[in-house]
Amino acid sequence: MSFINIEIKARTERAAEIRQYLLNRGAEFRGTDEQTDTYFNVPNGRLKLRQGNIENNLIWYQRTDQAGPKQSDCLLTAVTDAASLKQSLTKALGVKVTVVKKREIYFINNVKFHLDQLEGLGSFVEVEASNKTEDLPVEKLQEQCEYYRKAFQIREEDLLQYSYSDMLLAKNFTS
Repeated sequence: MSFINIEIKARTERAAEIRQYLLNRGAEFRGTDEQTDTYFNVPNGRLKLRQGNIENNLIWYQRTDQAGPKQSDCLLTAVTDAASLKQSLTKALGVKVTVVKKREIYFINNVKFHLDQLEGLGSFVEVEASNKTEDLPVEKLQEQCEYYRKAFQIREEDLLQYSYSDMLLAKNFTS
């Protein structure tokens, strides 16, 4: 499945307030997922295998590193045998980095929200507006991200430019 995703990611100490905001507005809570994202060495874009108790997908995406809303062009493939696929990809491509997180997953229509906790990195909120389920223009997806950025009172300085994988790679490089 191919789709466009507009995403913002930010540090937060306000997870409880954001959670309450979402629940007060009828967000669908899909559950808390213990996820392991294994990133593989690839010549372009990013390729990760997500393993969790809710989501299990192979995800390829390409995006620029910038603070604020980022557009990702994505390909998503559901995975039924993640362990075997991980072995094959590891042998063929090599592992770049592994990201382990605890993630609360919420939805309001086409917008997906994550409240993430990563050991050694902290607490984060993600807002992902996508055209996966309905044909929406990029401008509408950007408007949705901006709406929730303001609603969650996310400050510009809290927006992240890089992915969790980049943050872990940088941390491991400097440690």
